[in-house]
Amino acid sequence: MSEKTASVRGSQRSPFGVVFLTIFLDMVGFSVIFPLFPEMLDHYLSHEELMGGGFLTSFVDSIQDLGFKSGSSGFRVETVIFGGALGTLFAVLQFLFAPIWGRWSDRVGRRPVLLVSVGGTCLGYFLWIFAGNFWALVLSRFVGGIASGNLSVATAAIADVTPRNARAKGMALVGIAFGLGFILGPAIGGWSVGLNLADEAGSGFFALNPFSVAAIGSCILAFLNFLWLVFRFPETLPVEKREVQGAGKPGIFQLGKVENFAVRRSCLAYLFYMISFSGMEFTLTFLAVERFGYSPMDNARMFLLIGFTLIVAQGVFVRRLAGPVGERNLAFVGIVMGIFAFFIIAGASETGLFYFGLFLMSAGVAFISPTLTALTSLHSSETRQGFHLGVFRSSGSLARAIGPLLAGFVYFQFGSAVAYAGGACLLFLPAIILVGVPQPDRDEI
Repeated sequence: MSEKTASVRGSQRSPFGVVFLTIFLDMVGFSVIFPLFPEMLDHYLSHEELMGGGFLTSFVDSIQDLGFKSGSSGFRVETVIFGGALGTLFAVLQFLFAPIWGRWSDRVGRRPVLLVSVGGTCLGYFLWIFAGNFWALVLSRFVGGIASGNLSVATAAIADVTPRNARAKGMALVGIAFGLGFILGPAIGGWSVGLNLADEAGSGFFALNPFSVAAIGSCILAFLNFLWLVFRFPETLPVEKREVQGAGKPGIFQLGKVENFAVRRSCLAYLFYMISFSGMEFTLTFLAVERFGYSPMDNARMFLLIGFTLIVAQGVFVRRLAGPVGERNLAFVGIVMGIFAFFIIAGASETGLFYFGLFLMSAGVAFISPTLTALTSLHSSETRQGFHLGVFRSSGSLARAIGPLLAGFVYFQFGSAVAYAGGACLLFLPAIILVGVPQPDRDEI
């Protein structure tokens, strides 16, 4: 009996490293492009100028006609909106495809879906290496965004092999992967800025570009992840626990059709929280430049603090407190921390207070994300795990598409103080929604 137990435990442990790497690389892929936006816009504008104009040229002209003012702030508004548009494209594709990947994995198993989606991630990075013009870049982000919807499958695989009474601990591992990816992604992008493999701007659709080094590094990491999946990842969803019925349409817009009340409210709470957080995350560097004159290196240190706080808070505190405190209560505490954090950042005029607000914000995210994920998982049946977690992840992706656009508009029209105070007020909504979510019985089978 003991040998059988040891064997089961061994099979449960083995997927964690692969899933961790998959989630980590998805976050790297999402964030590696952040430091490159200014140079990227300039490069493709120069390319279009040689070609006699194009979409980007018209885009920048139209943005400048809107009348936004950024002269003393140290950044160009068209660069901000360009970055927001590319980030929104990636997030919208995650939103659309997370439930599709999740439901497919409920039917055929986690392993084949992860293999296909991680292969798609490799392809997206490979296309980026040879993104000779703007539309090739868009194609690479399009492929990468579709593939990155596999976060729901990776999260479901963690849920498959984690006991109910340790579900939040397993989801904290997901959060640690997010934190590390959030640190390494911008670091890879920033480090690669001065490494240009292209001697001159390529004239074709596919050609090396000044950002190919960042793409090559990301592509190599994704390919190693694919190989690890092939050789080391066992199937985590047994055939007898798979969903056999083809229940309606893919769950693209099915949040309202999720039959489980607690799951539906958990997804809604996550949606509104992430609208607020992603908007503040997107505008944070602009606030730092505007108020404190931060350089790119100062911004890198700022994101290092955020990532380090995410890792420590989830790896230590969430894993220890989820059991005695409860997932719902811990998520509620995280939202309250976020409210205080945004109000502090809204009025911060000195670096010490600003960093204290960043610390509270990061700790709040660390408490909320894994616990709401665990709540969604614990309130789901085994056959619906992938679908429900897909809807949950797509809720976050939809928020990442809405939040930056909404926050960016408020920021540039009314100022940083109004934007962050508004973000704090918005957090009262997920707090109210979360009150109606019951704490699940983690000892149920």
